[in-house]
Parts: sequence; structure tokens; C-alpha cells
Amino acid sequence: MSQTVVWMFIFLLAYGAFCLFMGIRASRIHTDPKEFFAPTGGIGTWVFVIAVSAAMFAGWTVTGHPGQVFRDGFQYVNATLFVITVPLAGVLVQKRQWLMAKKYGYVTAGDLYSHYFGEGSIAMISSLIAVVFAIPFLAILLSAAGALMWGLSDGAVSREVAMWGLAGLMLVYSALGGIRTAAAVGVVQGALFAGVVMILGVFALEQIGGITALGQGLAATGAAATEDMRTHGFGGGDYPGMLVVPGVVQWVSGIGLEQAFGGPWTAMMGLSFGISMMGIQFAPGFTTIGIASRGVRAFSIHQIWGCAFCVGLLLLLFSTFQGVGAHLLGVGGAAVLPELTEARQGDLVQQYIRAIGAHYPWLMGLLAMSAIAAIQSTSAILLASSGNVLARDVYKRQFQPDADWSDQKRASAILMLLLCLAALMLASFATKVAVVLAALAIPMSFQLLPALMAALWLPWVSRRAVAFGLIVGMVVVVLTEPLGQILTGYQLPWGKWPFTVHSGVWGMFFNLVICVLTASFSGHDSDDERRQVLHNALNAASGRPVSNRAKTVAWILLLFWAFFAAGPGAVLGNAMFGDPGGGIEVWVFGVPSIWAWSLLWWVLGVGLVWFLAVKMRMSVLPEPKLESQLANSVVKGVSENE
Repeated sequence: MSQTVVWMFIFLLAYGAFCLFMGIRASRIHTDPKEFFAPTGGIGTWVFVIAVSAAMFAGWTVTGHPGQVFRDGFQYVNATLFVITVPLAGVLVQKRQWLMAKKYGYVTAGDLYSHYFGEGSIAMISSLIAVVFAIPFLAILLSAAGALMWGLSDGAVSREVAMWGLAGLMLVYSALGGIRTAAAVGVVQGALFAGVVMILGVFALEQIGGITALGQGLAATGAAATEDMRTHGFGGGDYPGMLVVPGVVQWVSGIGLEQAFGGPWTAMMGLSFGISMMGIQFAPGFTTIGIASRGVRAFSIHQIWGCAFCVGLLLLLFSTFQGVGAHLLGVGGAAVLPELTEARQGDLVQQYIRAIGAHYPWLMGLLAMSAIAAIQSTSAILLASSGNVLARDVYKRQFQPDADWSDQKRASAILMLLLCLAALMLASFATKVAVVLAALAIPMSFQLLPALMAALWLPWVSRRAVAFGLIVGMVVVVLTEPLGQILTGYQLPWGKWPFTVHSGVWGMFFNLVICVLTASFSGHDSDDERRQVLHNALNAASGRPVSNRAKTVAWILLLFWAFFAAGPGAVLGNAMFGDPGGGIEVWVFGVPSIWAWSLLWWVLGVGLVWFLAVKMRMSVLPEPKLESQLANSVVKGVSENE
């Protein structure tokens, strides 16, 4: 066994011991089973900021994002502006969800939907989405962690053994301590996520020879682009597809049937992808985590600095260094990295860690452990929150209405075990199925937007309208993902993401059409008065409303940013700071124009999130006393809702 492998096992053992210690400690200190679901006082502000920011992104970006950048270039880097759209979704819902939860004692998303819409379809569909989100998503994350450990251990530990062992560790500490422990461990995991991404990014840039050498290498790579990898117009110019956004939209049938010229990440693809990624925020598990926060203050910090700034910095700079740098480090006899193909893009981070390990064996062990911890930051919170959602919203509500907190805690632990086993079976024996199903997770969760808008903002939208729209939207998502082709025997005339528009937006278009039409023609129903009472109470708790003029300014800024950052105006960035095909001599900042454009609009996006969250008071409360009073009322509210 090599020295690097020994170091990896040493760090993994230390990490495992820490996770188990935190789980056992929580189970001994917090003996009240109610604490498992609704921690007294809630999850602390900075614990929430770090753990939830990491959980939303770390698991699927730490290894996946550099590989995607390697494959698709800067057109995908521009699509990375989802680091702004996801916190914008939080600005829209997190504060008002928390206020409703503290007033009425909600513990999960299902509690909110059941109380607002009444017992029935919305809460059940929400629970179904939680399962669709959890099982295949967990399967993909566990598979990635297992593959990473297998590769870096030189086969000493098989992928399956690594998967099952890491899943067992995660299950134990999550089932022992619940959301509180998953969040506490997530602070360390979040720090390790940031560390591994930055170290690998700096290593890639240093091996290339600095930012100037990177620019020169990218210019040469662009000049060598073959004809099929050029944009050929489509609003994006005649440029190397790797260095630009390939047009506003392309009228192609979709991936699997007809490929977009120059790459798939058109402006509309990037915008619709970013909008669909809002589904992360709307997922029942993350709604449940938001409800568990100690106070509203955590939301604005999480949205502005956790997601928009910190995660944006990691992905737009350091992960980009890794992805595009691989094109310059994987050729020649003295290559730092082995040559990679698109089929092996997922191995990119593993190869970077190996390259560092050749010089610093101990650092390879630390980086391997950090990458696995980053993957588990998403997995653990997803597992813990999903177990709680199913225990409260399915077991208690549908099967055992008299279940006390102890019964619910046991049910949650059992359901976590079943979720984990189902994910492991998928990852072990049906990886391709897991990939197909995991693709549905985020766009399906995005379809909950009308339900949340109705419960938090729009009292005129009825339960029937939300239910009909939600069902139609989910069906459309399936039909615009690979699963639709499989279910129809490959008879659909379109493929994945037709017209380079993401499935989540296709689903939401039909979802909203059905929802609005049903609400418009169904007239008043018996629940109108009750819903209005809930909205009146919510508006009163939210504080003094902002002026109509301020709202108008906010809408203008939001639409302006969306249009130019990731929407049709993004094609202006292809040549705004220098002709992409002209080489480094004409690039104003020494890098491709679209990268500079993306970074500019990322900074402006951080400012937009700040403006909406703080200046528009969408993620802050006007009176600190009110927040304290509401947070202290959580135990009473939860007891009343029991």
C-alpha cells in the first residue's frame, strides 16, 4: 500500500471519528425526541449559513463542475450564474416560510402545505417529490464518493465497499442527531469543500504558469477548434464554441436527437438552467432546513455571502481554473494530468489530487478526505431532512395520527435507513437508472413554486389550481428529460431540453398556464376567507411593506440582470472585451471576453441579492425583538401543531 493511500485512510478515519462523535454527543445531550425535529432555539446563524450553503452546492459541484467546464468550456461557466438565481429563490420564500412556521408550529414543508391548502394532494405530492429528490440524488452522490475513494486508493477499496461504508457512517450520525448534527458536521464539511476547491484551482493555475499563460493556452485551444465546435452564427457569432455562449437559442429538437452547434449552453439554456436550479431552494428537504433556522438573520447572510459570493467565487474562479486548465495540462510527454476524454470528465478532480499526491502524499490524503466530506455535506442534510419529511408528512399524517415525538423519531431513523438502502441499491446495480431519475430531482422540485407562491404571497390561487398545475408541470418535466423517451418507446419528436430550454422551465410554463387558468375560471371557494386570514397574519409579521416605487426599481433591476447576465443579452459578452478568436493580444483582461462578462455580472448579481434581501427587506425583519419573540415561540407552536 502506497504512502499516499495510507495518508488517505488516516484522514478518513479521523473524519469518521469526528462525525460519530458529533452524532453520539447530540443523542446524549438532546434527549428530548422533539429536539430531533425542531431544535430548541433553532440552528445557529453561522452554522446555518455555512452548512446550508455547502449542502446546496458542494456535493454535486466539487467533482462535477470542473468536469463540466472541461467538456463545455466558458459557455457552461456563464451558466454557473445559478449561484445567483438559487439565493434569489431563497429571497423570495425563506423569510415568509420561517414566519409562518414559527407562528403555526410547522416542522416540515408538508406541515405548511397541509395547513394552508388543507389535508390532501399538495402535501402528498410534496412528499413524493422529496422521495424523487432524495433517492436518486443520494445514489449519484454516494456513487461519486465511492468512485473517488476507489480510484485514489489504487483499487485497495472497491467502489461498492467504499459506497456502503461511507453511507453507513452518514446514516449513523444523521439518525443519531438529526438535522442538528447534520448541520453541525456540515460546518466542517463546508470548510473542507472550500479548501479542496481552492487548493486544486491554485494548483492548476500554478502548473499552467499563471493567468497570462492560461490566456495564451486558451487562445491556442480556441484557434484549434474544429468546424463542428464553432458557433456558426445563431446570435453568438462565428467563434470557437468553447470560448463563447453559442447564440441566444437554437431551434434543435434536443439532446439525443439533434445537437446544438458549438455546444448546448445557449443564452436561453443558461437562463432556463439557472431558473430551474431554484428547485434546490424549493425542495421539501431544504424548506424543512430553513424552518429549523434560529432566526431570519441567517437567511440574508446565507443568500448574499454564503451562496452568491462564496460559492460563486469558488465555482467561477477556482473550479474554472481546474476545468479549462485540464486542456493545457493533459497533453505532451511531461503532462501534469493524463489526457482526458469527455467520457472520463468525472475523473478530473481525482487526477488533480493524484498529481498533488506525487509531491505531497499527506496533502493528497487531506484533499481526498475533503472531497468526500464535501459530497457528504449535501448527502447528510438531504438524508436527515428527507427522513423527517417522510416521518411527519407520511407516517404521522397518513398512517399513525397519534404518533408522539418518540414514535416519529424512530420512524424517521427507519425511513433514513430505507432511503439509504434504496439509494445504495440504485448506485450498486442500476447506475444508469439513477442518473436518469436524478435528472428529475431539481426540475420536479422547481414545480413547487406556484404552491409556495400561493401559500406565501398570492391568496387568490386555490388548492385546485395549484394541484392541477403541479401535476401537469411534473408530467412535462418527465417528457422533456430522457425518462420521457424511455417511457414512450423513443417515439417523442423531441429529445432532452428541446430548443435548448431546460426541462424545469418547460414544466413551469405549462404548470403556470394551467394554474392561472384554473384559478381564473374556478371563482371563489370555501377556503378563500381562511387563506386570507393566514396572509393577513403573515403580512403583519413581515413588517412595514416597501413603497411601490421601490418595488418597481427592484423589478427593473432583476429583469435587467436576468437579461444581460444569463439571458439573451449574454451573447453581447462574447466579444465585449475582445474578439474570442483574436487571441490574447486583443483580450482586454487577458482572458476570453465571456469569462470577464460572467465575472462582472456575478459581482452585480451579488449586489442584486443584497438589494432585494436587505434594502427591500425580503430577508430581514425590521425589529430584532420580533425575531426573538417568534424564535422563542417555536416550542409552543410545535406543541400546538402536534
